[in-house]
Formats: sequence, C-alpha cells, structure tokens
Amino acid sequence: MAVHTHSVCVYCGSRPGARPAYAADARATGAMLASRGWRLVYGAGDVGLMGEVARAAQTKGGTTFGVIPTHLFEREAGKRDLSTLVVTENMHERKKVMYMNSDAIVVLPGGAGSLDELFEVVTWRQLGLHLKPILLLNTEGYWTPLLGLIDQIITEGFADAQLRDYLIPVPDVGALEAALLRAFG
Repeated sequence: MAVHTHSVCVYCGSRPGARPAYAADARATGAMLASRGWRLVYGAGDVGLMGEVARAAQTKGGTTFGVIPTHLFEREAGKRDLSTLVVTENMHERKKVMYMNSDAIVVLPGGAGSLDELFEVVTWRQLGLHLKPILLLNTEGYWTPLLGLIDQIITEGFADAQLRDYLIPVPDVGALEAALLRAFG
C-alpha cells in the first residue's frame, strides 16, 4: 500500500454530468493525487464522477479512503476494493469522517449533495472551525454561476468579503495540483 503524505477530500457528482470534460477531469484528478502520493478521501461510490476519480487513483497505485452511509451503499454502488472503506450510519457522519480524514477539500462538478458538502465546510471555515483550503475545479466554467452567487451574497451584506477568499477556483487539474502544492507547503 502506498504511503501518503497528505489526504485530499474530493466532493463530486454520483452522476457523470452532461459534458465529457467532467469525467475527464475526475480521472485526471484521481491520477494526479496518486502520482503525488496524496490519499483520495471521497464518498466511496463507484458511479458517476466518484467512480471515475477513484478508479483513476487506483490505476495509478493511489491510496483510497471511501466513506459511504449504509442507505447509499447499493444506490451509489459502494466500491469494495478501496484501501479503506468506512460505512457510516448516516450522511452527517459520512461528511464528518471525510472532513476529519483530509487536509484539503476539492470540489468537482456535482449536484445537490456536492453543494451540501461544499457549503458545510465553507460554513465551518467562516465560523473559524478550520483553515483547510477549499478548491473548486471549475471545469468548463461549471462553478462560475456559484461564484457569482457568492459575490451577490457579499454585495447584499449577508457575508463579509472574506467569504470569497475561502473558495479557491482553479480552471484545470494542473492549476489544482499547483494550488494543492502551495497549500501543503
């Protein structure tokens, strides 16, 4: 089993999305994490972008740490061949275990579940509960509307300007790798 120096939590869709670039970036992210010796922490599914990132990390010899709640094991085709598989009682426990076992958060394109996970760690950051970097892989501009909403929230006085600083958008996997290298020092 590979020795990992850092752990990166990846939130992403349990579906592939409408554009081939989403799956391509998920695969490139998994391969990049493995090539750096960074452990992938993710939702343990073998479907959608989750499956893509995990299979790519495994193919490159990476360490994988998956966390899935009992009720989603069948629906998300829980991946049984991971380095570590944790089955939790519920979604809240899943998110906590993923967060506690990571040094950085990366968010690939995804749906409501990915947004839930993202906003929980952003809120915790806003409350001063952690300093982990939160990176958005903005594949083909996927997160641009969300970043506009964050700016609107700040403009309308519902958050301080530093909220925008908690989210680090990167345009591609190369920029993601560079940002993680800076964060890990």
